[in-house]
Amino acid sequence: MRTLFEAGASDLDEGAPARSLAHLAEQAAWCTPDSCGAAATVSTGEDTAEAPTAVTHPDLSALVSVQWESGEGPIPTALDSGRATGADDLLHERRWPEYRAEALQAGVRSSAALPYRRDGITLTITVYGFRPGLKVEKGCTATDVLGELAATGLARERRYRDALAEVDQLDTALRTRPVVDQACGILMYVLGCDPDTAFDTLRRLSQRTNRKLSDLAGALVRTRGHGLESELRCLGDRPRDPGRAAARNGAEPGRTPAPGLGHGR
Repeated sequence: MRTLFEAGASDLDEGAPARSLAHLAEQAAWCTPDSCGAAATVSTGEDTAEAPTAVTHPDLSALVSVQWESGEGPIPTALDSGRATGADDLLHERRWPEYRAEALQAGVRSSAALPYRRDGITLTITVYGFRPGLKVEKGCTATDVLGELAATGLARERRYRDALAEVDQLDTALRTRPVVDQACGILMYVLGCDPDTAFDTLRRLSQRTNRKLSDLAGALVRTRGHGLESELRCLGDRPRDPGRAAARNGAEPGRTPAPGLGHGR
């Protein structure tokens, strides 16, 4: 039978963020003597109001929310300083007035927040006590070791997901490259331009029409360009060699070729 500590570490490794964060908060409360509850948050430096949060009791949600809204309290202070931050007795605490009022209303007299930073992610563990004197500091305590392991697991999970996303992007690029090359070949023939200019034209047309580059290239190849004449004219492109482009489109130099990109079937 696994202990709470062992189960939580495994859950973080298996990549279930919401469940892992909830278990982490439970274990932090369980590992901290005299604690009445705990909260765990994950911040990436963006909108903290949307930061994933788990608490061991519904009343603690208000304590976390008031800190995000007011920008004051143990969690924001710990995030800014990178150090453990707490209040031995909130009854006599003069910092964080909004947080202090909310905490005392919930019956919380002391709290401590521990931050753990890894690869752009900051995990915080905050423990709360009904009595004054609750102390949790960085060091070889069960709660601190738990936080270190959890932060490492979250960072590893993020790197894994980023790697999967990159592999997916590379796979998509490899699968769509042939059709993009064919589309560029059509534009090179019609516009009398080099490969770089053809690709830039295709890219700008994709942006202007709000269509994926691969989808646009596929449509151009399937229709041999029919239906895209007006969109190309909107770009205002000019062939680098008008005489060469006209000759390739079956018109005499100096005369405007007939509309349409598909001149060869």
